[in-house]
Amino acid sequence: MVSCDRPDTLPVFPRVFPSGRGCSAGGAQPEAELGAVRPTGHLQIKGGVGHRRYFALWRDADGRHQLLLGPAHVKDSGRRTPRGAIIWRAGDGPLPSPDHLTPADAAAALRELLAVAPKLPAPAGQRANGAVTFGEACAEWLRYIEHERKRAPSTLVDYRSAVRAWLLPGFGAETPVGEIDTPAIDGWRAKLLTGRRLSPRSIQKLLTLLHGVLKRAKRLGWITANPATDAERVSVKRSGEFNVLAPVQVAAVARAAESVQDGAAFSVAAFTGLRLGELIALRWRDIDFAKRLVHVRGSYTLGRQGPPKSGHVRSVPLIDQALEPLDRLSRRELFKAPDDLVFAGVLGSHLDGSALRKRFYSALERAGLGAMRAKPEPVTFHDLRHTFGTLAVQAFPLSDVKAYMGHSDIQTTMIYVHHVPRHDAAARLSAIVAAETGIADAGAPVAV
Repeated sequence: MVSCDRPDTLPVFPRVFPSGRGCSAGGAQPEAELGAVRPTGHLQIKGGVGHRRYFALWRDADGRHQLLLGPAHVKDSGRRTPRGAIIWRAGDGPLPSPDHLTPADAAAALRELLAVAPKLPAPAGQRANGAVTFGEACAEWLRYIEHERKRAPSTLVDYRSAVRAWLLPGFGAETPVGEIDTPAIDGWRAKLLTGRRLSPRSIQKLLTLLHGVLKRAKRLGWITANPATDAERVSVKRSGEFNVLAPVQVAAVARAAESVQDGAAFSVAAFTGLRLGELIALRWRDIDFAKRLVHVRGSYTLGRQGPPKSGHVRSVPLIDQALEPLDRLSRRELFKAPDDLVFAGVLGSHLDGSALRKRFYSALERAGLGAMRAKPEPVTFHDLRHTFGTLAVQAFPLSDVKAYMGHSDIQTTMIYVHHVPRHDAAARLSAIVAAETGIADAGAPVAV
């Protein structure tokens, strides 16, 4: 029998079901092992006789929720809780329909909902020793960046991996977050630098993540100061070096592709600067052949559709070298309606980005460019985007290139200027000086 607190509610204490009952292994929350605690909830019965329905109400890391579970097969047991709420029992006879729920069925459904709900960090006041652990602080930060900061799925994967592989082993999941101080962070930094497993840039990124975790902990009142603020930084110098393909090399790789569609994908990536996820998300309605524009409206990463990395829609010029393969592709037999994907799988679904990368590397080999993959800094699919950047800065103002590529910072765009200096820079400067002094090359006077 089940009791319900006013208005007809029942507190339920969650428990974990064995694999296969109620929640699959794939539904487990990524932060569970980081020290987060389970959400809580209760049941409500609403409606009169013949129309009673079970509702589940719970609170988790995403906020408060209410869900209709189904019609209730219950009757008043005649008993009451100390607060006067009805204690319900199962109704007489068989269930009126498969959708009807007895009190036991509803309680089990709620437990299953709670088992897969996003976990909550444990407030310090609810712990025996009053201390939030570092693992719980990491769990709260991961929840915060996913649900409040709305970071991209690929970014979240990187952050979770960094927390598990480096932050938690470095400081200990059970260490009270208040015990982590600046000397401990400096010691961890020094150990990473001497270990030589990570580059200085990667170590600085880890320090930045740690700063974010502790900043969130401070914001929630779990610590009084952020010890990472005064920690030593890692000196990182950006070399500005990256790989680019010449237009003739892009054409050779496109010809060596396994299919016409792959060849078109490689050409479009190199001559529009679209990121891999943006390329995979591209639909025919995004291609404006008349105005010669590609509208970048979304990105498909890790099986999820989302906005572009910048968060904003942008438009990119559609030059001949990208327009022509797209035009040929638009004449195929299937998947050419406005809402169809430009680069579609066999059944019209999104391509597998990892598989497309591998086919690009195979095409490089067949095109006789395999040496570009054997270098200390091998060429990657993302270098097709760099190819566009180095070409674009030679034709457009820097502010336009920034917009075309979806950069948030002009300094990011500047790397292409540094990578491709103007070969006529000396001659142009010489002409300016000559005009000012009245002295041209070979001593000839210049009219001004």
